[in-house]
Amino acid sequence: MTNEKIKQLIEDLIPVSKEAGHAILKYYQTNNQGIQKKADTSPITKADLASNHIICQALQSLSPDIPIVSEENEDEPFSVRSQWEYCWVVDPLDGTKEFINGNGEFTTNIGLVHNHEVVAGIVYVPVSDEMFYAVKEMGAFKLINGKPVQITAQSFAPGESDLKIVCSRSHLNDSTQEFIDGFSNPELVARGSSLKFLSIAEGEAHVYPRMAPTMEWDTCAAQIILEEAGGSVLDNELNQPLRYNKSNLLNPFFIAKANEVN
Repeated sequence: MTNEKIKQLIEDLIPVSKEAGHAILKYYQTNNQGIQKKADTSPITKADLASNHIICQALQSLSPDIPIVSEENEDEPFSVRSQWEYCWVVDPLDGTKEFINGNGEFTTNIGLVHNHEVVAGIVYVPVSDEMFYAVKEMGAFKLINGKPVQITAQSFAPGESDLKIVCSRSHLNDSTQEFIDGFSNPELVARGSSLKFLSIAEGEAHVYPRMAPTMEWDTCAAQIILEEAGGSVLDNELNQPLRYNKSNLLNPFFIAKANEVN
């Protein structure tokens, strides 16, 4: 599939992402969220399911030959997934805890993977009506007044002081704190969901360490946006970009960062 074809698919997903986001907002700050616990004890709401239905239905219509990996769908076994050249990786409501807590920091995320590498992604922020997207080798963009404006991550040196370190509102453990302590006078910036990646891609922060579990759908779409803005999302052990549609859909610990220059 050419980059132009992929770009067209992503542009076709802009209204779909908005529709899914608006479906989420119908349940936001109501008493009808339908909060339940999944088998892993993480929360799921009516908004997750409504958004998932809209996104998956649209993807099946736009690209019936590309299978879907979604947080809210039953996983295909790896024996099946390993045969896939392309697949969509979807988190219909990233930041369910933020959604439940009412702080607005949740997103919809749709990423496209080609042979384990993310090549395109679109992220929508329903509360602020912000749309971000990227296609490999074509740059990262934010829609402003309906027009795409290219976004660029900041450049920084490894030993620089006063860097802005993004951390999760829901997960700040000892390993993360230890990593943060290695910086000189860092400023902590709390963000929920994939907004952590977007804040780096937009030049508002420098580093996001994640020393806690995440799944592929939590990072896929935002990774390519940050990469195309000049940043990176690297496996903390291998120092290589995160891979997708793996046998285990759990991500390794990783460091997302802006453009690090030596």
